[in-house]
Amino acid sequence: MNHEPLSMNYTEETIVALATPNGAGAIGVIRLSGPEAITIAQKVWKGKDLTKQASHTLHFGRIVDGGLELDEVVASLFVAPRSYTREDVVEISCHGSNYIIESIIKLLIKNGARAAKAGEFTLRAFLNGQLDLSQAEAVADLIASNSKASQQVALQQLRGGFSNQLQQLRDQLVQFASLIELELDFAEEDVEFANRDQLKKLTHEITRVIGSLIQSFELGNAIKNGVNTVIAGRPNAGKSTLLNALLNEERAIVSHIPGTTRDTIEEVLNIQGINFRLIDTAGIREATDTIEQIGVQRTMEKISQSALLIYVYDAGEISLADLNSDIESLQKPGVTMLIVANKADLLNAEQISALPHTEKAIIISAKEKQHIDELKSKIYSTAIKDQLTGHETLVTNIRHLEALQKTEEALIRVLAGIDTVTSDFLSMDIKQALHYLGEITGAVTTDDLLENIFSKFCIGK
Repeated sequence: MNHEPLSMNYTEETIVALATPNGAGAIGVIRLSGPEAITIAQKVWKGKDLTKQASHTLHFGRIVDGGLELDEVVASLFVAPRSYTREDVVEISCHGSNYIIESIIKLLIKNGARAAKAGEFTLRAFLNGQLDLSQAEAVADLIASNSKASQQVALQQLRGGFSNQLQQLRDQLVQFASLIELELDFAEEDVEFANRDQLKKLTHEITRVIGSLIQSFELGNAIKNGVNTVIAGRPNAGKSTLLNALLNEERAIVSHIPGTTRDTIEEVLNIQGINFRLIDTAGIREATDTIEQIGVQRTMEKISQSALLIYVYDAGEISLADLNSDIESLQKPGVTMLIVANKADLLNAEQISALPHTEKAIIISAKEKQHIDELKSKIYSTAIKDQLTGHETLVTNIRHLEALQKTEEALIRVLAGIDTVTSDFLSMDIKQALHYLGEITGAVTTDDLLENIFSKFCIGK
């Protein structure tokens, strides 16, 4: 892996940190990693000689500070390179007292370890070739995952699905780049080593794959961060009742008095492994006071920022002209709208048959919880659009998206000039594409980039 080292002695130090969450608990796990990890642990250890034990073994013993015994613990040994960081690693499982944990960490630091920085264990895994950069970022995504779908996407990236796809593309481009470089060496003989038709075909194929990955970001981002979903409509349409029905709990205040909801209420609803960030908003109408006016303004702002709008209307009260007017005024670029006719329990069959029946419309009774499960299915299918099969590669990271977009721009320049420009200009554009692809996996890195990525990790990971 051709990344630039952060410093010559960066991985020569042995680092230590608490690997489990802060706070009192049954146990705490203290992690040591580095060339002196086992030696430092042995200095404070009373039990079998850890320096003579095999990798992947557990040992019961005591942590002692001179003549003072701090705790009875279990030490887990991982001898390089068979560890997460590819360094010697010792994990000490002690009792979860804050005092005990702090005392052991201070003792290990006194004996030669250094307190780890945020993400430093995973950074070492990257620097030592255990993970590439996109896999390392997937570790943080896996820790932060809060739904089945986000966990599955992060796990797939951690296992290298995304990296392998990019590496195949990069390898093919490297082959052509080397042939074009060879042409530059024989420029005076006017020799062509790189078949332009093959290069054009390859570039078209890579551009298609890159374009598909770029398009996947919308779904990948929704899975990772949840789908912003606004519930909007006129006052007393039943928006808060619908929120309560979807959540199956009394989360929002429900009243027959119009304008009860004056600020937004936000909750998370999980449907088939996807988190939908539901936002109940103030009713849309001519405000009667300043506070309600602010609420209506916030409603419009939330709609503009959402990915999905659930427009709710009282099916027995609103005219068709007003309904169409509302739908037209609420439509925003990039926002998908579901139209929900509420209070169906108050309608007769003839009134129900007169309501709009489209793919994006559904008739419910939020109060009686009629057709709520059907609405949930429609919310899911509208947002996901049958894109999630469990096997596709999804882009979830904005850094990856930007690198892919720059790669695509470079490849478009290659296609534009493949028959007209000289080999040196063609070589520059191919190198640009290789550079941006390399930024994703870490084949090309800078200290600032690594600092920015790993500083967002938790301590101990």
